[in-house]
Amino acid sequence: MPILAAKKSNDKLTSGVNQENAPNRYKYSDANSTTETLNPNRIHNEFPAPGYRGNQKQALEDIREAFLSGADVVLVQAPTGSGKSLLARAIAGCANTIEETDDADTPVDAFYTTPQVSQLDDVAEDDLLDDFRIVRGKNNYKCILPGDTDTPVGEAKCVRESGFDCGSKQNCPYYVDRAAAVDGRIAAMTLAYFMQTASSELFDERDVVVIDEAHGLIKWAEMYGTISISPRTVPMWDEISIPDIDSLEEAVSICSSLHSRTTRRLNALSEKAELNSEETAEREQIYRLRGNISWLTDDFDRNADDHEWVVDQSKDTGAITIKPLNPQRYLKHTVWDRGNKFALLSATILNKDAFCRQMGVSPEDAELVRVEHTFPVENRPLYDVTCGEMTRDEKAETLPKIAQTIARVMKRHSDSKGIIHCHSYDIQDKLVARVKELGFGSRVRDHQAKNRDQALTDWKESPGNDVFFSVKMEEALDLEGDLARWQVLCKAPYLNAGDSRVNARLTDGRWNWYYRRALQTLIQACGRIIRTPEDHGATYIADSSIPDVFREARHEMPPWFKEQVDRCSTIDLPKLQAQSPQ
Repeated sequence: MPILAAKKSNDKLTSGVNQENAPNRYKYSDANSTTETLNPNRIHNEFPAPGYRGNQKQALEDIREAFLSGADVVLVQAPTGSGKSLLARAIAGCANTIEETDDADTPVDAFYTTPQVSQLDDVAEDDLLDDFRIVRGKNNYKCILPGDTDTPVGEAKCVRESGFDCGSKQNCPYYVDRAAAVDGRIAAMTLAYFMQTASSELFDERDVVVIDEAHGLIKWAEMYGTISISPRTVPMWDEISIPDIDSLEEAVSICSSLHSRTTRRLNALSEKAELNSEETAEREQIYRLRGNISWLTDDFDRNADDHEWVVDQSKDTGAITIKPLNPQRYLKHTVWDRGNKFALLSATILNKDAFCRQMGVSPEDAELVRVEHTFPVENRPLYDVTCGEMTRDEKAETLPKIAQTIARVMKRHSDSKGIIHCHSYDIQDKLVARVKELGFGSRVRDHQAKNRDQALTDWKESPGNDVFFSVKMEEALDLEGDLARWQVLCKAPYLNAGDSRVNARLTDGRWNWYYRRALQTLIQACGRIIRTPEDHGATYIADSSIPDVFREARHEMPPWFKEQVDRCSTIDLPKLQAQSPQ
């Protein structure tokens, strides 16, 4: 049973961006003049491509005007394939420079960040973005010391040994990249790394923060703000006794006790000259745990009346999960305190005011720029091949029908590659087994969580007509051209209504939010196989609940997607025979 818990509103955490200042507090003139913050007038000169594609020129002009109007935050609704990374580079290039300010305390330069690792990979491979200085988390790099070359930097001697002075630090790939990002005009990183460095002195506040795929920002805030007290997060779990709890107050008491216990354990670890790999991992685990629970123990108000937390406890393990109903509070110090001006880019900023409220931004401080789609609607057809609902009660009956439909779609596209969006590993496993039974096994590829990236790469590089059964790949996946000419959406991507946080919001009547989140994912999914105006690919809708999302969230749809939905049609698929040829 979830526990709705009281939490007093904290102005320090919940205020929007620069709310105490008047909107037009910055000075602008021409591209050669001194400015106190970014200079939007040079946005076209900072565009890195030799020419414009589609509506990029108009988009840059609209972004320029939005910043000149005094907006602190510019939201850019740009369809998939419109070149958001190039727009992002142009915006970042408008950031104030050291040469343009006489005040050493004035923030300069820019951050570029994205929730998607694959998006950062694409940026790293783009020659037009070669001035982005990319840094990743320590465990993405290998140590270069002899005997440790297979060890991630996060577990290397510099982390394990107290006082270890690495003579090769100047050549360590992590520290080289980090130094380049710290000193670079545009520091680029994943949103996870960006948020993790918020409390450190590693990166100073910058003039401009550009967030690509910004619809994922609130998801990261939810994860960042969630506190988990479980065997996975508490290294001394077997040494403690977790009682049954009935209130947030009891959960806070447990967190306070853990804080004291982990302090003693950290002191013990600090007395060791060298830590082994298990102790190093334990120390990092404790740091993460303490960072999470400090939010709750520092801010909890026992006398508050408003409900802003949901607490769950597992009956089996006693594990406790504490989730914020207003996760935007955690964006204050991790994002909004990191810059003067912000640009948030996404194909699925569907409702400006709702988006701003979710992000902890005052709508009055933000401007929305809409970039029109230039991809012909006839190149991106939607086909209704619905077979029934994939709800918990209906899934057992519907799933075999979807497997049959997928096989028929595979037969229709016998000479091209496609991708199946399965939504979950359970659905994936069942669909793969059924499709193989139907005689199409030689074309089937799938993945598990541990080999996700490699399996995707192998499929993309493969010739022929293989079909990839994927899980959670509706976003930040570029399948241009023959990489995929068709796809099947197997389940409406509703948030789990059994999740206590989702349930609390639905109980509060926030159904528009629920359908909007599903629509965001569907729009993202539909863009995976159409990447240029000349590209073409078919999207098949198999779950009967997906048209429900389109109907309930129609008022939120961008015009270009509404046109695509309105053209949705049925199609006659080839019949299957026993052991149909593949």
